[in-house]
Amino acid sequence: MKAFWRIVRYAYPYKGTVILSVISNLFATVFALASIGLVVPVLEIIFDNTKSPEKAPIFEGDLMAFAKDYLAYEIGVRMESTGQQEALLYVCFLVVGAFLLKNLFRYFALFLLAPMRNGITRDIRLDLHRKLLALPIGYFTEQRKGDIISRMTADLKEIENGVLATIEMFFREPFIILSTLGVLIWMSPMLTGFVILLLPIVSLLITRIGKSLKRASTRAQESMGDILSLTEETVSGLKVIKAFTAEAQKSKLFDRAANSYFNLMNKVIRRNDLASPISEFMGSLVMAVIIWFGGGLVIEENSFTAEMFIAYVLLFYQIIPPSKALSQASYKIQRGNASAERVLELLDAENPIADAEDAQDLPEFKESIEFKKVSFSYAEKKVLDGIDLKVEKGKTYALVGQSGGGKTTLTNLVPRFYDINEGELLIDGLPIKTIKLKDLRSHLGIVTQETLLFNESVAYNIALGKPDATKEEIIAAARIANAHDFIEKLDHGYDTNIGDAGGKLSGGQKQRLSIARAVLKNPPILILDEATSALDTESEKLVQDALYRLMENRTSMVIAHRLSTIQHADEIIVINEGKIAERGSHKELLAKQGIYQKLVDMQSFA
Repeated sequence: MKAFWRIVRYAYPYKGTVILSVISNLFATVFALASIGLVVPVLEIIFDNTKSPEKAPIFEGDLMAFAKDYLAYEIGVRMESTGQQEALLYVCFLVVGAFLLKNLFRYFALFLLAPMRNGITRDIRLDLHRKLLALPIGYFTEQRKGDIISRMTADLKEIENGVLATIEMFFREPFIILSTLGVLIWMSPMLTGFVILLLPIVSLLITRIGKSLKRASTRAQESMGDILSLTEETVSGLKVIKAFTAEAQKSKLFDRAANSYFNLMNKVIRRNDLASPISEFMGSLVMAVIIWFGGGLVIEENSFTAEMFIAYVLLFYQIIPPSKALSQASYKIQRGNASAERVLELLDAENPIADAEDAQDLPEFKESIEFKKVSFSYAEKKVLDGIDLKVEKGKTYALVGQSGGGKTTLTNLVPRFYDINEGELLIDGLPIKTIKLKDLRSHLGIVTQETLLFNESVAYNIALGKPDATKEEIIAAARIANAHDFIEKLDHGYDTNIGDAGGKLSGGQKQRLSIARAVLKNPPILILDEATSALDTESEKLVQDALYRLMENRTSMVIAHRLSTIQHADEIIVINEGKIAERGSHKELLAKQGIYQKLVDMQSFA
């Protein structure tokens, strides 16, 4: 239940509306009891058993007795002046009025709680999104996208339907039950005490079923994560699936996941549906006990009249719906608690890449980036081993080598997408972990082979790193990136929506937009990760020209796939199996007749 209580804490900012809702529920309960209590004088009039005090009663501390005697006095006065029929009409008006006020206050209580319920859902969703933005890249390489989406959608909806709906009940149903029990005890302590003895038996039965429901709900939510993961993979990989005629294979996997979810949800729904019949049966059992035991009191004791007994039964019947709701609430809590644990697991995920307490500013990049004996591993696999490299300001450094050698990993350490395992990584002599992340990344511009664009306008994507940029600045950046001409030809120019992941644009157009984005940010340090490797010859020339303009007077780390593009780099670093195998200029490396020479020969032959 720890997860449940942590979700409840989100209600604290809404305490004002909660207090007003509680007050409204109290009034609704008072008028609900009054509407049932008025049945007694109605029955007394009908049975001609009215016993009216000769004079108006005086309040002596017992509110219930005073209200009962005062109403009897009023009815007696009216019967004497207008007759029995008019007195009955008067009581009927009181009953209708009490019911009207009860329902008005009940609606007002729900009206006040609506912002709390929706607000808690919104606040959790905002916290989840902030957490996703804060978590390191490494976290998402170990998690399934579909499962994360499931936690932010299906699990959050389950919390809303389970936990938050239950919170609403806790602000309403207990008042009805406790106040009604108080009246019942006042009417007949013996009969009420006898009934209360049966309640622990009901609670025990419901609790046992609820625990099994939580286990089934957890498995069901995990299964939904599998379904969303498979859906995301199918949508993103549809071209490959069709090209390799793998529709049957993917259908088989999805069918298996869907059937698993189907079976698990059957268990969840069936166990959840047990709440209503069990609580109703137990209610009827208790009602039968009341009729048997209470009927005996009416027969044997003159103090407990037939009218009082009927009112007692009606009042007890008022406890059944809220008790039934609370019993179902325990099921909802178990279902919601399973989802709450999954959501909180994401919120509590450790983020090792965060600002240190004494993190300092880095107003500008002045000298160099230096790797000293840097090693890095993914889990147990060592990717970088003892890298020594100094990247000086204003120079271009090209990283080449076979795929999987560690080139991209090396550049990913600079923006702290990952933290080094051994050695030191310094910027201007400062250990990278002592620099504020925002300052560090503000000095970096990154252009990757996989162009990452968003389902927004062209202008939005270019201005991502500088959201306050003017239209003129955006156009100037696009011109430098050789993108202005094709943007002008789009339907709405810079206001054109480019679709999901820039799907409305060609590969070369997307790449030039990402370069324009880096140009507008105007960073002193550039990281280019095979930015032209996936392009045709014409697009590559346009993109390469844009990159040359972008690299002017900047410190650049370039991962090169086509060696012809990096011949003029100040230094070429050959990385092989996580180590620096060779380094030097293009001519120096060719003269060594080593790994670099072989790479050049292979591309020349190709």
